[in-house]
Amino acid sequence: MPSPRFITPLKGVLAALLTMLSSLPAPAQDLPTFTLMMRAGRFVPDTLEVPANTKFRLLVKNEGPGAEEFESKELRKEKVLAPGASSFVEIQPLKPGTYRFFGEFHPRTAQGRLVAK
Repeated sequence: MPSPRFITPLKGVLAALLTMLSSLPAPAQDLPTFTLMMRAGRFVPDTLEVPANTKFRLLVKNEGPGAEEFESKELRKEKVLAPGASSFVEIQPLKPGTYRFFGEFHPRTAQGRLVAK
């Protein structure tokens, strides 16, 4: 049986470890997720409402016949997807407002916006 001198420091280490673990960010699968499709040089939907002040994941799927890109200078995000590919970007909490994005391969038609409310 361990001595009491050994158990007391061990309790402190366990308490510190539990405190550290509880302060870790939530795993990505726990983030709210919003889906954005790319089809025929357009984003579907072209407007997405997202919660303000909340980190979230944007799942981007390219259903078009060619490569497409999700890009937003305001959000500082860029993701190029091959035909049939999907990926995601994590968006840090946004202040309420409108944030534009576009597809560089179809700049006239691939336009959209995130509205944080």
